[in-house]
Amino acid sequence: MTTSQKSDDSPNIPLPQAHKPVAKQVVAQPVDHSTPLEEAAKFACVTDDGHVFVIIDGAEHPVGQYPDATKDEALAYFVRKYDDVLSQLMLLEQRVSAKAPSGDMPKTLDTLAATVAERHLVGDIPKLEARIAAARTAVSALAGEQRQVTEAARAEQLKVREALVEQAEALAEKRPEQIQWKTASTAMNELFETWKGTQRSAVRLPRATEDALWKRFRAARTTFDRHRRAYFSQLDATNAQAKSAKEELISRAEALQSSTDWAGTAAEYRKLMDEWKKSRRASRKDDDALWSRFRASQDVFFQARAAENAKVDAEYGENLIVKEALLEEARALVPVKDLSITKQKLDSIRGRWEVAGKVPRADLQRVESALRQVEEAVKGAEEEQWRRSNPETKARSNSMLSQLQDTIAALEDDLEAAKKQGNAKRIAKAQEALEARQMWLNTLEKSAADLD
Repeated sequence: MTTSQKSDDSPNIPLPQAHKPVAKQVVAQPVDHSTPLEEAAKFACVTDDGHVFVIIDGAEHPVGQYPDATKDEALAYFVRKYDDVLSQLMLLEQRVSAKAPSGDMPKTLDTLAATVAERHLVGDIPKLEARIAAARTAVSALAGEQRQVTEAARAEQLKVREALVEQAEALAEKRPEQIQWKTASTAMNELFETWKGTQRSAVRLPRATEDALWKRFRAARTTFDRHRRAYFSQLDATNAQAKSAKEELISRAEALQSSTDWAGTAAEYRKLMDEWKKSRRASRKDDDALWSRFRASQDVFFQARAAENAKVDAEYGENLIVKEALLEEARALVPVKDLSITKQKLDSIRGRWEVAGKVPRADLQRVESALRQVEEAVKGAEEEQWRRSNPETKARSNSMLSQLQDTIAALEDDLEAAKKQGNAKRIAKAQEALEARQMWLNTLEKSAADLD
């Protein structure tokens, strides 16, 4: 027997260690085994009429007859049957070594063992049976290892499925009004796609477990979809009510847009705006369109009012020119030199002021304030003249001068603070008060000088 023959006949089935993954080996498919007739002759006896017997442990067992052939031809026929079984066994050994799926291996071994047991082949039968037994042990170990891997993968798959179910149930359990539906719907769809992906996995869960998990997942999706439909149905109803309420406000606004009762209608529009702000929003698309209509109706009125105000202001502009000239005439009366003549001139200015009529709204406060300053200065001069007729006038005059100077200093501080704040209304008020007190101070100082 050659060295290569010894290698082919020897078992070559590595047994994997339990619970320890073994790296898969890439093993070439073995060539068909061929036993030399000289070697096979040690295990056979052939008669002249072609009957073949296999020798097992010294005993002869009939194999079969191959008539009308030489002894070698008869022997070769039954040796080929032996080689065929051995070749199939060697292929199975290589599959075990390569960690191939073991599901069909026990059946293959049963078939080979049954074929050997029929004794219709010639070769080293005991050695072949021992090799089949060794292969059974290796296949059993491989199957156990693969079961562990499958069970671990199945356990991991179970965790994945349970996590998907729990996430779907968590989405379904949320209160509809607390859900961001666009984000939640995307999440639920992604969970469903992931679920379908797990079903394409090579690892399958037990049917009962699979059905129970799918029932929970499907129930969660059904609940989620029911809540979504109910939510949007209610939302549509709410939006319809809000739209109807705002259309009613628009109708009221449009009914006012041609009014020329500028003050009254502006007040009505303010009330409508307050109602609009308090009303419920409709859908975004409807609400934007409704607001455009509501705003447009107001624009018609306010643009008409602005046009009318511009026309009136143009007419009042001529009156302003007259009053500006009267202001210059009035300012020339201060400081007061002759109270009697000054009062006559101021009365004349007041009369012409009333005759001049209204001025543009933007200039009204300015010109009226300027005239009041002159009036207060003349009034101060009149009061000062009265005080001079009193024996205690001089003393009180000095006291009033002191008080007025303190007041002016305080007003200057107020004006400076208002300028720092940028408060236009406060600046104007402080400036008006300060100018009036300064005119009064000039008059008092002149009167005090006259007393001296």
